Amino acid sequence: MSVTPLPHGDEDERERPPQRPPQPAPGSAPSLLDSFNYAFEGIIHVLRTQRNLRIHFLAAIVAFAAALAIGVSRLQLIALVLAVAFVLVAEMLNTAIEGAIDVSTTSFDPNAKLAKDIAAGAVLIASITALAVGYLVFESAAGSRATRVLDRVRNAPAEITLVALVLVVLVVIATKAWTGRGTPLRGGLPSGHSALAFAGWMAATYVIGDDHRFLISSLTFVMALLVAQTRVESGVHSALEVFYGGALGALVTLVVFQVFS
Repeated sequence: MSVTPLPHGDEDERERPPQRPPQPAPGSAPSLLDSFNYAFEGIIHVLRTQRNLRIHFLAAIVAFAAALAIGVSRLQLIALVLAVAFVLVAEMLNTAIEGAIDVSTTSFDPNAKLAKDIAAGAVLIASITALAVGYLVFESAAGSRATRVLDRVRNAPAEITLVALVLVVLVVIATKAWTGRGTPLRGGLPSGHSALAFAGWMAATYVIGDDHRFLISSLTFVMALLVAQTRVESGVHSALEVFYGGALGALVTLVVFQVFS
């Protein structure tokens, strides 16, 4: 019986399992270096596989960059660090609990679903707490700076808001006609809903008085983000179309207020 040898190079092309560090012998504890390596492997795995943790990481980077830019106090920075760590730890524990449940059961179990829901609820509480801490940290410093910048522009009448929104709608329709994609109310470049949402955010920021400007601007910005998210989640628009629409609405409204106020 003869055996046909494999062509040269086929052995190298076979799929090989990923190389992992050697596991400690049974009964022996891993070394300190191995423990750190396993911990970093867990963090990297969650970052690669979990979209929510990637979003939290990006938000943490933005928050820390903003904190350094506006010069928050030492205590404010400590509160921000703890809030961010609280969210990341909760998200990783949620992922670990979901993985353990998926391994332990192969059929639908109401208790398994309840455990996952409770873990997700813990992440939600951590995220809301972090948002509250972030608002308290940035409200005084960022709010005062934003007020000084906006005060350079004279108080604008409410009619300018209507002009800005109408102009945004016209620009969106013209852009969709030029690209030939989507309809005025669905699909295509740019997202009309996102454009109007961010135009409303910019208009509210200009119109509201100094006492509540930061609060109202923050709330309208969050609502604009939620509108943009729903357009992506529903599959009507891509992230690029939503981003372009939001940027278009905010910039057009900003220009209108700068010119006519």
